[in-house]
Amino acid sequence: MALLLIRRLTGLVLTLLGVSLLIFAVMNLLPGDPAAIMLGTSASPDTLAALHEVLGLNRSLPLRFMQWLTAALTGNFGQSYTYGVPVSTLIAERLAVTVPLALMAIGLSLALALPLGVLGAARCNGFIDHLSGFVSRLFIAIPGFWTGLLLILFLAASHPIFPAGGFPGWQAGVWPAIKALVLPALALGLPQAGILIRVTRAAVLEVLNEDFVRTARAKGLPKHVALWRHAVPNALVPVVTMLGLQFTFLIAGAVLVENVFNLSGLGRLAYQALSQRDIITMQAVVLLFAWLTLLVNFLVDLMHLRLDPRLKSSMGLTQ
Repeated sequence: MALLLIRRLTGLVLTLLGVSLLIFAVMNLLPGDPAAIMLGTSASPDTLAALHEVLGLNRSLPLRFMQWLTAALTGNFGQSYTYGVPVSTLIAERLAVTVPLALMAIGLSLALALPLGVLGAARCNGFIDHLSGFVSRLFIAIPGFWTGLLLILFLAASHPIFPAGGFPGWQAGVWPAIKALVLPALALGLPQAGILIRVTRAAVLEVLNEDFVRTARAKGLPKHVALWRHAVPNALVPVVTMLGLQFTFLIAGAVLVENVFNLSGLGRLAYQALSQRDIITMQAVVLLFAWLTLLVNFLVDLMHLRLDPRLKSSMGLTQ
């Protein structure tokens, strides 16, 4: 197990290095001069040259990459061209919105998907199965931003149960902050719940047809006990895989929903940095997305080994 962990960590570090290089290269190949955008079209060549010197844009790309990567490893992503503050400060402020929003969306998705998927598999081709299939297709078909608009209309405007938008900050109290994230979390989580319902149903249905479940039933084990004690735990591997993919998608893909609800999250920061040609901020945000994606995938791999001991045998970890 220790050998596997070292192997995976080595692969993670090498992948992060390659991703960092790719991100830096792509960001610096984008058209436009950040200094010219900051100073405007009327700036003189001398002023542009001076700002290039301040920003370090006159140095060679390999040198800039090494300086940027070394600083990023210590949490120093540089100074934002647009906001004039450290990028790490901007990211920390936005993470306080985006990460709780993604976790709430995953929690809501899981709370809806697991019961519907499991019961749909347990009552295959029955009423509950058809109902879960309809709910799944409905959630997948409606885009998140449209779901957000409908939620604002019915649960904020017509019936003011939740705020229509904005985020008061965690300093305003836990409940006001959570209340402000409920509707955005629903808008993000419902489409993911639709996908997870189908994945859960298929995984549980496959396990229910395995010999060990049929043997347990033949020995007199009640159906609900065989379902929850044997089938569901053995069907969790594809569900956990999908949850890992969904978490990274929710972190990186919440731009539209954050704009609908006027949330200052990480996705919105990435969009603003791209539109304002704030390369240093864009590099940091995209790098953080990549790091989070790789870290979540690494944790999912470890959870696979925990959930399915057979994987250890296939990797030669048990002798």
